[in-house]
Amino acid sequence: MLESSAGTPLGGRRCLKERLVTVCSLATLRTCFPILTWLPRYSLAWLKMDLLAGLTVGLTVVPQALAYAEVAGLPVQYGLYSSFMGGFLYCVFGTSKDITLGPTSIMSLLCSFYVGGDPVYAVVLTLMCGLTQTAMALLRLGFLLDFISYPVVKGFTCAAAVTIGFGQFKNVLGLKNIPRQFFLQVYYMFHRLPEARVGDVILGLFCLLFLVMITVMKNTLGSSEVTPSPLVRFARSLVWSFATVRNALVVIAAACVAYSAEVMGCHLFTLTGQTAEGLPAFSPPALSETTANGTHMSFSDIILDLGGGLAVIPLMGVLESIAIAKAFGSQNNYRIDANQEIFVIGLTNVLGSFVSAYPVTGSFGRTAVNSQTGACTPAGGIVTSVVVLLSLAFLMPLFAYIPKASLAAVIICAVAPMMDFRVLPQIWRVKKLDLLPFLVTFLVSFWEVQYGIMGGVVVSVLMLLYLVARPEVKMSDHGVMVMELSSGLNFPATEYLSAFLRAHALHVSTPRCVVLDCHHVSSIDYTVVNELKDLLKQFKLHDVSLVFSRLKPCVLEVLLSSDLPGFRHGDSIEACLQIMSINAHYD
Repeated sequence: MLESSAGTPLGGRRCLKERLVTVCSLATLRTCFPILTWLPRYSLAWLKMDLLAGLTVGLTVVPQALAYAEVAGLPVQYGLYSSFMGGFLYCVFGTSKDITLGPTSIMSLLCSFYVGGDPVYAVVLTLMCGLTQTAMALLRLGFLLDFISYPVVKGFTCAAAVTIGFGQFKNVLGLKNIPRQFFLQVYYMFHRLPEARVGDVILGLFCLLFLVMITVMKNTLGSSEVTPSPLVRFARSLVWSFATVRNALVVIAAACVAYSAEVMGCHLFTLTGQTAEGLPAFSPPALSETTANGTHMSFSDIILDLGGGLAVIPLMGVLESIAIAKAFGSQNNYRIDANQEIFVIGLTNVLGSFVSAYPVTGSFGRTAVNSQTGACTPAGGIVTSVVVLLSLAFLMPLFAYIPKASLAAVIICAVAPMMDFRVLPQIWRVKKLDLLPFLVTFLVSFWEVQYGIMGGVVVSVLMLLYLVARPEVKMSDHGVMVMELSSGLNFPATEYLSAFLRAHALHVSTPRCVVLDCHHVSSIDYTVVNELKDLLKQFKLHDVSLVFSRLKPCVLEVLLSSDLPGFRHGDSIEACLQIMSINAHYD
């Protein structure tokens, strides 16, 4: 056998190299295609649980998709067009066993502001949203989401819940031609209250009452800590089953009532109306259109009209889905790959544009149903997608009889938990100033949603920059002044630090020596070095010393190579005191 000079068999080395290449290739494949991590271990028991979870989520998503399309201002079938692509793709590329992708209340609200009820605009927005998200994943730009703080997210979701929920009361009242802008909506809804249709009001209130009652019963039965009897367990199981498919039950029952009324010639309710039948065609999205008045809108015109939505919607879609995936990953003890999640959301939107979908993301409500039903893998999403496709293929004619009041009740109950103002006392206890970005986001979102988010982010970033530019300096006296920087030292803080040292050490009746404790400083830039050079000169002119303590090696190397006049340093406060020949003891 051939051997190398070190005595290692060359054949063995080749085998080892081949094995390493194989292992690396498998690891890369599993990273790119997470389905490979669980598919080889798939079992019949998992199949049963995934079938149950997928069917349950399917019965939830169909009525919600119809309702959310109304929120987006699009024909109801577009909600279903947006609900099936994610199930197939997430099964292959997703890293969470619980997440379900599809239309959500927040994404629908955002779309309503930008697409103006135009399906072509919605599909172009979906394509651009998907391309942006895919690029973010490939370039690993997920860190940009870190600049959207929790108070901003909570402020936005609370405002969105109020906006969506209140906006649906026009359908409960049976009112038409109400403006979409929130403040105008409030005014005209109350102004036209006498025009409310009795049938819609009664049906809408009954649907709301039923949904609230089932939800309360579910929460009440699940709150007891005593071991339940078989009868109680059966009652819990029954109520849980009803609660899981409550939206479907409400919509089906309301549609039956409306159909009966129409057959008898009584037009009591405002109906969804005629919808397009069958599956959407799989074809490249239309990138231009000719409006009803003959105006041709090119792709560039549509992009200009979409404006800020091309940035706001991709970011909010990614933020919402990642937050949900992390929450359920923590709850069920598994980790997610954030960049892979961004990639699958982007891919879903890109391919979704080929079936006339509007932008989608992870749904908290449906993900919770998926988790509680016992989903073992993302394969349940395939079952959900099949349920949606069957609904599109065979049930679309029946959807014309669904009253808008029942869909409004579904939406109101879906967004009600998002109005969680219990977070305000918690923010107040932790850091009172964090209420500022929350309030800015919450209040401005009622004017324009995108401005609310942008305003909250700007306030949060300004607060962060203020902390960087104004680091806390702790002072103590050990015969000389010892100043400790409580955070890093970057160029925005140089002027503040220089003024602080001058005010407390130089511009006093008797100038004092200073030990600058820098153990929190992990990096340094040219602006800081230049300011320190000037400070050392000023200390020398006043015949006092400025000595640096506990510098990190990387920072020390930079300062030593910068030829600072009179630069001195010590490994500890005591060493610095000895350098200045002062007999003092540092506690």
